[in-house]
Amino acid sequence: MPIPSRAALVDHLVRTRIAGDVATPRDNNLSHYRKLANGDRHYWLGLELGDRWSDEQDVLAVMAERCGVSDDPGHRTGQDTIDPELTVDALERMAARLRKAAAGKQSVLFATGHPGGLLDVHRATAAALRAAGCEIVVIPAGLTTDEGYVFQFADVAVLERGATLWHTHSPDPMKAILDGLERAERPQPDLVVADHGWAGYAGQRGLDSVGYADCNDPALFIGEAEGTVQVTVPLDDHVTDPRFYDPMTAYLLDAAGLPPAA
Repeated sequence: MPIPSRAALVDHLVRTRIAGDVATPRDNNLSHYRKLANGDRHYWLGLELGDRWSDEQDVLAVMAERCGVSDDPGHRTGQDTIDPELTVDALERMAARLRKAAAGKQSVLFATGHPGGLLDVHRATAAALRAAGCEIVVIPAGLTTDEGYVFQFADVAVLERGATLWHTHSPDPMKAILDGLERAERPQPDLVVADHGWAGYAGQRGLDSVGYADCNDPALFIGEAEGTVQVTVPLDDHVTDPRFYDPMTAYLLDAAGLPPAA
């Protein structure tokens, strides 16, 4: 995979609708912002937000600043956007944290609640960090949550139900992993690279956590604004072809000084 320039990556993100005019409609975004503000913990993604974000206009302001959605509260339906320049800015911040992990040969845990879109992004990043000397955390065996089984596939923790990798926003699978490590008297990871509730819960537990989030998942952006999550990369987290993420992953690894691993 050739390493795209920043300008070429921005163009690619827009053409593939990873950013720019994304598929997630405006009314869905605003509905999720409202539910977060109203205290629906499903939308908190493992973070503890208290009553600090009870005004949905405050949530919208953060999303406009950090994700690039329209800041017009009167825009209620139709198209919404992710600013591709903000996506690349966040990728570069994530790359800096990955570079630190590689330099210190740190232990890193990968997890995804969006295996249909982001599994290979995480897998390739894990492979590159392992090649750089990092320990990729192996999760304890036999972990379960109310939703199903937690296991690793291609170095990435996922939720499995009915022989299917499951899309989940829940923080419970990450809780199961971190609690399982404690029971086994194993250290917590130095870094978690994830998305959804997997990233949010890890940050809430005090771990260095970086991740990816769509424009209808405001919690991780709020977590970054508050300093609980270190980096949140805005993108559509399930575009029509997961191969569309390959140039983004190549750019990330190159910016981190990590040669791509097979």
